[in-house]
Amino acid sequence: MKLLEADLIINPDGSIYHLNLLPEDIADTVITVGDLDRVPEVSKYFDRIELKKGKREFITHTGYIGDKRITVISTGIGTDNIDIVFNELDALVNIDFDTRTVKNQLKSLNIIRIGTSGAVQPDIPMGTVLASSYGLGFDALMHYYEQELSLEEQALLAEINTHFKGLEGIKPYLTMANESLVQQFAHDMPTGITSTAPGFYAPQGRQVRAKNAVANFIGQLNSFKSGENRITNLEMETAGIYALAKTLGHKALSINAILASRVKFEFSSNPNAIVEKAIKTILERI
Repeated sequence: MKLLEADLIINPDGSIYHLNLLPEDIADTVITVGDLDRVPEVSKYFDRIELKKGKREFITHTGYIGDKRITVISTGIGTDNIDIVFNELDALVNIDFDTRTVKNQLKSLNIIRIGTSGAVQPDIPMGTVLASSYGLGFDALMHYYEQELSLEEQALLAEINTHFKGLEGIKPYLTMANESLVQQFAHDMPTGITSTAPGFYAPQGRQVRAKNAVANFIGQLNSFKSGENRITNLEMETAGIYALAKTLGHKALSINAILASRVKFEFSSNPNAIVEKAIKTILERI
């Protein structure tokens, strides 16, 4: 089936609409960061950079560490941007732009998020580099896509829904990390369920002037436990990354630099050092 021009938008130069990338511009291993200024903080460790492109908040560098080709791309903030980035990354590798048809042989990308996050458990100190065992979404992105959950995901999500049954109008979704990426990159890291919020202030339990509709959201997060599974941290992209990656047939892992303790009301005095630690750890294991 030929994809419609309004569904798959290709720029006059043959690049994908938002990312401004050509199919040959991206590697099979993709590192995503939220902040566009963090892209050069990753690519400075490349042995050589072959490509730098950008459009809006989406900055891309592709290069090599040794003979390993790597792409790093900024997504901006939130799962609405994840929707754009992941659909367009998938289109770059799995759609023939000349014929506007899905390729017969599909490619699976390895996608690793290196992002910042706040801990919701008191025993997770600032400076921790934590891998997300699951992404738990409190946003609405995946209500627009069909999902196939494993039995393990279904069982855990049922417990989560029971725990959060008082949240009116909010229907969480849940996706597990790719196990092979966990073993490669995060075998010695602390892990936990990462909750993803659709905003930074009230959706993450903060109150400035506008009154929050959800009382004690952080307490509701850190009081959930199912066997060894507990909610450890809170941010704005991981759940969308995990769910869309699985839906599209890609592998994903989220690595979280813990900059804040939401229960101790503390924020790191040196956040860049924590992010740098996470970047170097992942690149050493590529």
